[in-house]
Formats: sequence, C-alpha cells, structure tokens
Amino acid sequence: MDIMGTIRDQVENNSVLLYMKGSPNQPQCGFSARTVQALMSCGHRFAYVDILSNPEIRTNLPLYGNWPTFPQLWVGGELIGGCDIVTEMSEKGELKSVIDEAIGDQESTQD
Repeated sequence: MDIMGTIRDQVENNSVLLYMKGSPNQPQCGFSARTVQALMSCGHRFAYVDILSNPEIRTNLPLYGNWPTFPQLWVGGELIGGCDIVTEMSEKGELKSVIDEAIGDQESTQD
C-alpha cells in the first residue's frame, strides 16, 4: 500500500486520530502538548501517530488533508484542524460534543 493509502486507512479506521510530534505521554512540541490536553479533557481514548518517527506521513499528510501544519486532529474521518482550532473548541465546550458523537457510535457497538 502506498503512503496515501496508509494515511486514508488510519483516518478512516480511527474515530479520533491525532497526528502529532511525539506521543501523548511525551509530546515533542508545545502545540502537540496543548492539543493532547484538550483531547484528554474530553475523557475518551484516542489514536495518535508520531510524525517524527514516521517521516513519510509527516511529508505526505499535509497533501492529503490540505493542512500544512502539525498537530492535526481527525474525527470521524474529517479534519478538525490544528492546535488553535482544537484549543478554541475545547474552551467553548464544542470539542467534547464532537468527540462524544464520534466515539459514541463506536462504543455503543462494542457493548
């Protein structure tokens, strides 16, 4: 599978997916750290991809999503945005409802 197919599979097969620098336990930049904090405040698990250890994804994801910067949050197969958008949504209480909706369908089918 080519790298664009890999990215498509990651985005489509994870309800909440964060492309970030580092990991949630050890973010490697402030923007990734702030985005992780906003996501964790929603109270759900989420998938992540460390773009620093995946240079092909780091190079091609901006082309796939037409978004030039990292981190990138994808929910339900749709690009939500980067740190500023995610943080703003969290502060307004919008992020939790978006995450709840995306995860809710998944969790109800697993019970």
